[in-house]
Amino acid sequence: MDGHPPTTPATPPTPGTPAESGDDTLSHPAVQRVLAALAVQHITPEVVILPDAVRTAAAAARALGITPAEIANSLVFRAHEADGAITPLLVLTSGAHRVDLVKVADLIDDIDHIDRADADFVLSTTGFAIGGVAPVGHIGPIRTVVDVSLSRYPHVWAAAGHTHVVYRTTYEELLRVTAGHAIEVA
Repeated sequence: MDGHPPTTPATPPTPGTPAESGDDTLSHPAVQRVLAALAVQHITPEVVILPDAVRTAAAAARALGITPAEIANSLVFRAHEADGAITPLLVLTSGAHRVDLVKVADLIDDIDHIDRADADFVLSTTGFAIGGVAPVGHIGPIRTVVDVSLSRYPHVWAAAGHTHVVYRTTYEELLRVTAGHAIEVA
């Protein structure tokens, strides 16, 4: 905790619109996977459709009228395990942070080192394109860690499977629905 009081996220921003059931963007297969994964957890999230693609935490924050720190940025890395296997690692981090790859690797058992994943690796292991990677709804299991700094905010916003779609969640909910481990990532 940095001593700054938490801020509450803005109501859905003027440029974005609360999602409605008839919106075509909500029919996108990746968005449907996210909503289905949340429904299994008995979660009906507040979903906002943004008018423009947001591929960065800063762009999402601007569109929502919040700070980048209130964005739960979903970053996929290649985790090199001690046995030589390479597996995906999802890091849910505050949009205000840059992930320290050495620190994260040191905090996770069985990982020798971590490096950046390219767009093909992200898509093939999660089923999401970069910019739309969600915390849930992946095409297979994925080890997940959650940045403890997200706990400072009563709500955070995460991608919902599409570069135009985000949903409101909480730090505690992210830990629960991803079976993630809380660590300091920066």
